[in-house]
Amino acid sequence: MGQGILESPKFRGRSAARIDAKGRLRISTKFREVLQKHYSDALFVSRMGECLVAYPPEKWEELETKAMNLSEVHPDHRSFVRRFISGVELCEFDSQGRILIPPMLREDAHLNQEVVLVGMLTCFEIWDKGAYELQDARDRENEPRIMENIAGIGL
Repeated sequence: MGQGILESPKFRGRSAARIDAKGRLRISTKFREVLQKHYSDALFVSRMGECLVAYPPEKWEELETKAMNLSEVHPDHRSFVRRFISGVELCEFDSQGRILIPPMLREDAHLNQEVVLVGMLTCFEIWDKGAYELQDARDRENEPRIMENIAGIGL
């Protein structure tokens, strides 16, 4: 692999993690290094579907800029802003490299102690381990259709 591939600011891979009794989560070293090398060392966390998504502040700002172009009267656009944008929390790292996930977000995603962090290139997902395993099984079941759709867009 060339130096450029290793240095590109993308969240890749998966890792297991634990949320402690106070709701603190230690972010995997590989994801933390992406933040420290390429972004501000904090995360904007919101709910998307059955999991939470964590964005570096710079990527979150890009997303909000795009959301500013959504219709203020279209019901789906309003619902997206209401659920995703208004539900966001800025989570800063403590001295031990953990973020505190607020109780409401933990409840929204039904997070228990064991979680899975899933790299999604510009962000990463935070899944309850059991919910992730169910989603992974659905993804595997739908893999032929998914791959056909992805091939259809030229990837």
